[in-house]
Amino acid sequence: MRINWNFIKITALILMIMGLYAFSNNRSRNKNVVRTKVEFLGDQNLYITEGAVNKLLIQNYGRLENVPKENIVLNTIEKALEANEMVKSAQVYVTIDGELTSKIVQRKPIGRIEGDSKFYLDDEGKRMPFSSNYSARVPIITGNITGKSLEDVYKILEFINKDDFLRKNVIGIHIKAEDDYQLKFRLNQFVVNLGDIENLETKFSNFKAFYAKANKDNTLEDFAEVSLEFNNQVVCTKI
Repeated sequence: MRINWNFIKITALILMIMGLYAFSNNRSRNKNVVRTKVEFLGDQNLYITEGAVNKLLIQNYGRLENVPKENIVLNTIEKALEANEMVKSAQVYVTIDGELTSKIVQRKPIGRIEGDSKFYLDDEGKRMPFSSNYSARVPIITGNITGKSLEDVYKILEFINKDDFLRKNVIGIHIKAEDDYQLKFRLNQFVVNLGDIENLETKFSNFKAFYAKANKDNTLEDFAEVSLEFNNQVVCTKI
């Protein structure tokens, strides 16, 4: 009977690879965590610090250095980090050389509510507490704060943040009543009566056309109010 040496070689190679993998995997499981590391992804304005993250881990799990990798439940650590009010999401893993790395995406405030309760509105339209570590430079929201008005304000802020001119110049939104909103601009004394949130694209497009012309004519300081409430019109009130 003819011996199939190629088959024997392939089988031996497969067995050797499986043995090496099992040895490496067993060695990796038995290895201890040698250090921890925290990385913040995206916005570098730290509403929660690396020190606060490490303190949170110690409070929940004790010191993780020298703990066997196989004893670390990564999913549980991720959930503990995501329970923090400043954290949007967390990914935790252990590298081959034993480094426990926590990659954190922070929540992002887009508006600051100044009412009976004070808090941020984040980029998902949710309430976010102030941070003792960093104060965000975002438009200030005042006036009649209700659930409905905050939903509308969130939509206004979403639109503003997509437009470079508006994002740089709008510093405040005043809620006169539900469906009645005013905007305050950085370098101008006039207020912009937006009305409700219908046809925002048309309203802001008309306003930017007005602003460009008035700025060219050097007449921006002549106006006390600019109204966008009326259909496809910009109505101005002089000082």
